[in-house]
Amino acid sequence: MTGVVQFDLTPRSVELREMEIPEIGEEDVLLQVGAVSVCGSDVHQYHGTQSWAVRTPVVLGHEFGGIVARAGKRVRGFKEGDRVVSETAASICGHCIYCRAGEYNLCPERKGFGYGINGAMSNYVSVPERCLHHIPDSLPFERAALTEPCCVAYNCVAVKSKVRPGDTVVVFGPGPIGLLCAEMARINGAGNLIIAGMAQDASRLEAARQLGVTHAVNIQEVSLTDLLREIGDGLGAHLVIDAAGASAALKSAMEIVRPGGQITKVGWGPQPLNFSLDPLVQKAVTLQGSFSHTFQNWEQVVSMLASGQINLQPVISRVAGLEDWKDCFDGMHDGAYVKSVLRPN
Repeated sequence: MTGVVQFDLTPRSVELREMEIPEIGEEDVLLQVGAVSVCGSDVHQYHGTQSWAVRTPVVLGHEFGGIVARAGKRVRGFKEGDRVVSETAASICGHCIYCRAGEYNLCPERKGFGYGINGAMSNYVSVPERCLHHIPDSLPFERAALTEPCCVAYNCVAVKSKVRPGDTVVVFGPGPIGLLCAEMARINGAGNLIIAGMAQDASRLEAARQLGVTHAVNIQEVSLTDLLREIGDGLGAHLVIDAAGASAALKSAMEIVRPGGQITKVGWGPQPLNFSLDPLVQKAVTLQGSFSHTFQNWEQVVSMLASGQINLQPVISRVAGLEDWKDCFDGMHDGAYVKSVLRPN
């Protein structure tokens, strides 16, 4: 089979390679990959700018679904031919307090597809049964492949944050996660919904408009502080979601959040802060981190995708074969594509 492999930690150490079809354990399935979407983390690993440990060589790709090609002899809930999507926690200890409480996304020994264990940018991938969720025939794989980022957004907005109908919500970073967080805030009833980017984010800001945000703002041209003084009661945002990761985004979030409001940080960034956190104290603001997702998030999101409640039309920019992986990566890096999806088979 063919796979998109990161073979070293130096920048651009990614290539197509021929490899053996993976073996599966008794509690695993061999999944024929129907579609795998390109995540910003894949692009970061390609450029060597990630802030997490990567085991090389490794097949990239952790947002995927497919058809069960073979099931291990202890697999009970899935059979050959089933259409499924997969979670990302490829390896967990299964014994710690987080695993036992269903918060295995926080397991200290967690390893994910695409950086710790071979991912799904290949014809086949081995997946533990516990990671799988059934999807209906009506849900195309190119949309089903975005279940994972939708779950990240769902966990961030609907679980870790509080959004009441009519609230003012600001999202920093119009990448796929930021756009999907905005979509979840819209579904939850946000009133004034603002997504903030920069000049190079023009295509992504346009996608945000198509998703129904009330303001898609280039912060190089518009002052968010001034804008929020004119919106609602002028006291600031009830919720600010940092999906950008840059330290400047968190600094701006503290400036525009209202007293007693909330900041939820879902974006990664290795930069030092280099600014005071006193506004968190002065405004009595809640600062919350959000990471990954849980089984319940996946069941909810699969249902929402199947019913069409989540609008992915403006988010998916290109669907291509595995051989076009580099254009898909480069297009997302340059901002030409919001989200790319690969079809390996």
